Amino acid sequence: MTVTYAYEALPVAEWFRRNREIAGFQNPARAMYQTVRELVENSLDATEPYGILPNITITIKPVDEAKSWYSVYVEDNGVGIPGHEIPNVFGRVFYSSKYKIKQHRGVFGLGLKMVVLYAQSTTNRPISVRSAAVRSDKIYEYRIMIDTTKNEPIIVDMREYENKYKWHGTAVKVVIEGNWLNSKKRIEEYLRRTAIISPYAEIYFKGPDMEMFLKRRTIKIPPPPEEGLPHPKSVDVDTVKQMISESKTATLAEFLINNFDGVGEGLARSFLEWAALDPNKPVGSLTQDEIVLLVEKMKAYEGWRRPRADWLSPAGPELLEVGAKSILGAEAVFAVTRKPSSYSGHPFIVEAAIAWGGQIVPVDKPILLRYANKIPLLYDEGADVARKVVDEFNWQNYKVKFPAPVAVIIHVCSTKVPYASAGKEAIAEIQEIEEEMKLALRDAARKLRIYLSRKERELELLNKYTSLAKYVDEIAHNMAIVTGLDKDALAKSLYKLIENKLGLTVEELAKHVLSMASSIKEEAAEQG
Repeated sequence: MTVTYAYEALPVAEWFRRNREIAGFQNPARAMYQTVRELVENSLDATEPYGILPNITITIKPVDEAKSWYSVYVEDNGVGIPGHEIPNVFGRVFYSSKYKIKQHRGVFGLGLKMVVLYAQSTTNRPISVRSAAVRSDKIYEYRIMIDTTKNEPIIVDMREYENKYKWHGTAVKVVIEGNWLNSKKRIEEYLRRTAIISPYAEIYFKGPDMEMFLKRRTIKIPPPPEEGLPHPKSVDVDTVKQMISESKTATLAEFLINNFDGVGEGLARSFLEWAALDPNKPVGSLTQDEIVLLVEKMKAYEGWRRPRADWLSPAGPELLEVGAKSILGAEAVFAVTRKPSSYSGHPFIVEAAIAWGGQIVPVDKPILLRYANKIPLLYDEGADVARKVVDEFNWQNYKVKFPAPVAVIIHVCSTKVPYASAGKEAIAEIQEIEEEMKLALRDAARKLRIYLSRKERELELLNKYTSLAKYVDEIAHNMAIVTGLDKDALAKSLYKLIENKLGLTVEELAKHVLSMASSIKEEAAEQG
């Protein structure tokens, strides 16, 4: 018996359509959350790096409740998309403005196309796009689908018209199969966490049965990341082969100098001498084995300069404190941004913030808010190295006794975030990143310990003050009888004496009494 097999090439767009769970579209609830997330992140990437304070509107409406069809609409005030680029941006997989060495929220712009493919698979409705670039005289509107066999956009409809009011930005509407009830809390939490890390954004969200407005808390935007060349340790064989194909006539020394970050003539020659490679050999003449050897040597060499940090855009302590105080309602926030580090040639920065007290409910272990390149990570917390670091941290050394009103924010920004899985919801256990997380958490916890120690001392002084002050009137009364001096003047002098001895003024006493009263009321409300 002869067995025959039929082989066929599967187009990339079709492959992603069939395997949509890889991008987070495995069920209607997760798909609705993922759709909002992808569109909001594209809006933030179209505003923040260009110095535009984001104004983002999100609306979810039922279209056919019997079929669980919903429309998701997201509009921003970003730089917009040139009219001729709109079909490819929304209708061609792996077509993006994100193929550069710098920090991005997304990786390849794939998520946007997955939204289109998911809509096609579930409702067969095209995505509607309206966009105008900054200073454009025209607004362009498209309705687009994706030809999954050719990985090409299908333009269902297109029109352009005068941009009378010089509007700029992008508005996207898509109809998908979703589950509002099961995705509602996730979407709300995602937007709240986005407002923590991006307090310069103004976000309005209207769902089928609720409304949320997250107002802008600051006008300060982090400096945008710059574009750069790859680090010699960060490339693989295929990448180097592609680079060689574009510069065949260059010598090995010229190839290294022109194509890699931080490599000057001296460093290039030092490396090639160490690797026993001819600096004058044309890269176009390298054999496959020689290319593999070159890459191996590049990864092994320890003399390269550290990757540049200006490819990255951390939030910074000030914005983390503003965001956490406003959204979490924390009494105090202690944030740190670590110095740049690297793993496998990829630069990264770890930021940590500890939010304490206020509206944060006491918990048995710290609430953890995770971020990667300013993207909130809501799923797979147990698989994230940040959860491991926070759980293993010795909180007792920093005066934290559980249950305690504490939340921890961990943010990793990098040109290549090492995710634990294809779902990109958890950061992998990379030794260098784990160590930086520990150090960042330690730095923030030291600040918390100083704060809690000061509060302990103030409470101790307050107790001493109240213990002594309750006898002032009686002592002043008796002294007035003996000395004939004014009772009120004597009482005032006695209060002043107590203040001088304890270093606590009446104003400070009043402040702490009010603070304690507020805490007591909150605890009573929680118990009630």
